[in-house]
Amino acid sequence: MGRRSFGRAIALGAVFALVVSSAASAIDPIDDGALPIVSDAEEHRVHDQHGGEGGHLPASDLNVELVGKARINQDQEGRVADVGVLGNYAYLAAWSSPRCQKGGVYVFDINDPTNPKQINFIRTANDSYSGEGIQAIHLSTSAWTGDLLAFNNEDCLNNAGKTSKHSIGGFTLVDVTNPKTHKYLVEGFGDRNTPTLTDEADAHEIHSIFVWEDDNGTESDHSDDRAYAVVTDNEEDIDTDIFDITDPRNPFMVAEFNMDVEFPQIVQADLGAGSSFLHDEIVKKIGDDYVMLLSYWDGGYVTLNVNDPANPEYIGDTDFTNPDPELLESIGTMLPPEGNGHQAEFSLNNDFLVVADEDFGPYAPFLSIDGGSSTPFSAGVATGPQLEEGDTLSGGTRFGGTGCDAGTFPAPAGATIAVVERGTCTFQVKLDNASAAGYDAAIIFNSADPAASPNCEGLVNMAATTDILAFFVARSVGYSILGVPGYVPANCPAGVNPALPAAGTAGEPIEITVAFDGWGYVHLYANGAGKMTELDTYAIPQAHDPAFASGFGDMSVHEVAMSEVQNDLAYFSYYAAGFRVARIVNDELVEVGHFIDAGGDGGNNFWGVQVWQHAGQEYVLASDRDFGLYIFQYTGP
Repeated sequence: MGRRSFGRAIALGAVFALVVSSAASAIDPIDDGALPIVSDAEEHRVHDQHGGEGGHLPASDLNVELVGKARINQDQEGRVADVGVLGNYAYLAAWSSPRCQKGGVYVFDINDPTNPKQINFIRTANDSYSGEGIQAIHLSTSAWTGDLLAFNNEDCLNNAGKTSKHSIGGFTLVDVTNPKTHKYLVEGFGDRNTPTLTDEADAHEIHSIFVWEDDNGTESDHSDDRAYAVVTDNEEDIDTDIFDITDPRNPFMVAEFNMDVEFPQIVQADLGAGSSFLHDEIVKKIGDDYVMLLSYWDGGYVTLNVNDPANPEYIGDTDFTNPDPELLESIGTMLPPEGNGHQAEFSLNNDFLVVADEDFGPYAPFLSIDGGSSTPFSAGVATGPQLEEGDTLSGGTRFGGTGCDAGTFPAPAGATIAVVERGTCTFQVKLDNASAAGYDAAIIFNSADPAASPNCEGLVNMAATTDILAFFVARSVGYSILGVPGYVPANCPAGVNPALPAAGTAGEPIEITVAFDGWGYVHLYANGAGKMTELDTYAIPQAHDPAFASGFGDMSVHEVAMSEVQNDLAYFSYYAAGFRVARIVNDELVEVGHFIDAGGDGGNNFWGVQVWQHAGQEYVLASDRDFGLYIFQYTGP
């Protein structure tokens, strides 16, 4: 897809989704049939919960008042993404669905919360759209004063060679001091300094942006204030980019980091670094310090001191408990955690982190090598037979070399699974030869060729049709299955790794199983230095009930917004499970409110959630992907 794959990948059969752990995927220069992997989690799939009785949970409400709602002026399902708010105006991202036309930001006047009205639409460039990164903030710096709207730009063409003449990447800053007559300050600004770019007109695509103002310790005097933006770079491992936007008309890069390298303690050994990358970020002033909170997917949630944004200092981070605590509590199943750290916030008093793990795949594949423990399995696929719930693939393995010559392809000799290296010929040739030789399945592992795109640990899907099970895996997985010790991912493609065995060599026996592991859910952590303590997890009941694995929309949490007046109150956008409210009671998350609309066809599909203070009351804005803006107020104790 030309960008980071955020979570579970393409569906296999009716219920099976594979984990994606690649960075940018593209067509290999040798044209071997490599296809970009499209991530369900990044795609935020177009759902049908407004379209029929089986597509959503029943309407319900508890301790939540629907104050007002307004439809966007484009009647297209899946159109709405994130929501931001400033003063009496709400800003909703126009996402890529359904045809990636007219991306941008819808602007609503919400001065009367019971009657919100759309008053403007702020366009992105053609072939670009906005999604996660919507923020409106008042700045008063040494160079500029006004209301600023910041949003991300992603490419409708999915970064496939950057062939568009109109998409821009980067971030856009807009003067919305008068939201009805906006003024662009800078468009498509971002990182252009790496060789991953093939079109110098485009900055790297970004997935999210957060802006903050550094008051230099004097909140009443803004003459020396500076402002910064941190963004998620989709196109490289150095994915945490920080910019100085003190003058938003003339931003410049301050620093860029790969947090796995900068702070290796965040990498969780049992999940590895393959899917440890930045997804979302916020910055909050806590005491005299500016603290950045990064949602670093399988790397967990990371806090940094960014008083000097060019030199962040590690404060703390989280690990995902193994076995998965919510699965163990909900259905008594012991499985490894998936990770999927999507978005997070501090509580009002900063003593808690409440975080949302996004997961669109309620079933997951697990790989065991030579009778070892089952671990989440990362792969791309070809067109052909797929594993479904309850299926198992097991057997001996044999190395087929590059597998390009049918006449020399090793016979199974008791093995049932061929293990083949990418390169030299197409995936179709490799799979045809493995099938003709009599194997039941083929596992193709990535090449170390520097010209391969991606190489080594990256993943692709295979443009091939086969009559046997087929998986594409990272090079490190191939080495493990072949039983070759000493492989170091950091040494690929440069550096030295052990030699592969001769074609025909037996590898280790393996077993791939598919198990129900539920949808994404919420964690509660005690905020602190070093490794933080997990206090509790929270999920709606349906999220860990196999009966709700399909037919009801997505049962995953997406975002959290913490109350600005009560330290123990959290609000959640929960996709097809609606709007949810929870309290922290004795270090546990307890649901105290919920809402799913009965209007229209019924159901909701919430992406974003944002707290709003107005006329002495706390309201919560939520963005419904298929409708527009909702305004809620929690009415419970």
